[in-house]
Amino acid sequence: MLKLYHCRESRSLRPLWALEEMGIEYEPVFLPFPPRANAREYLEVNPLGTVPYMIDGDARMSESTGICFYVAERYGPTELAVLPHEPDYATYLNWLFFSDATLTFPQTIVLRYRQLESAERQLEQAAADYEKWFLGRLRIVETALEHREWLCASRFTMADVAIGYALYLGDRIVGLGSGYGPNVRDYLERACSRPAFRRALEVDALAPAWR
Repeated sequence: MLKLYHCRESRSLRPLWALEEMGIEYEPVFLPFPPRANAREYLEVNPLGTVPYMIDGDARMSESTGICFYVAERYGPTELAVLPHEPDYATYLNWLFFSDATLTFPQTIVLRYRQLESAERQLEQAAADYEKWFLGRLRIVETALEHREWLCASRFTMADVAIGYALYLGDRIVGLGSGYGPNVRDYLERACSRPAFRRALEVDALAPAWR
């Protein structure tokens, strides 16, 4: 059975949501956050000490968006994947990579230097700079959703799982939601109302709290 190592509200919520959308049977393994400090034995599984970490037979993966892409390809066919012959295939791939490299990364800086570090190590200037970075790049999502319900292929896809998690992170955890435009706000609410996302949150709540 596919195994997913998971911390509450972390990037591993992204593949957790993908698995629920796909209806794939999996075993969640819950870890305290951050696992590299609070579950040292986990380093024997994943030397990086990060989540997510997926084991599927001989496959080993640690990148959240890559896992979303993998399960759609490996366990499809599924409407959640956009295929190479479809007109929006390049757009689909771009949103997948954009979700983590451009939208999630700056939020981790804000989260670290506003919430996770001790008071004497917090750096408001760094947090403010990366908040501005995130919100500036979010404008492309606002524009893309001007006349669309979902980001590509006229349907909900893994691109929406990937981007939807980044927006959920920013809104519910990092505290950047006040900068969301109306299109992004409506899109996030649509994504969060999906039954698979609600099931993923129920699983997520079983993991140890960290804040």
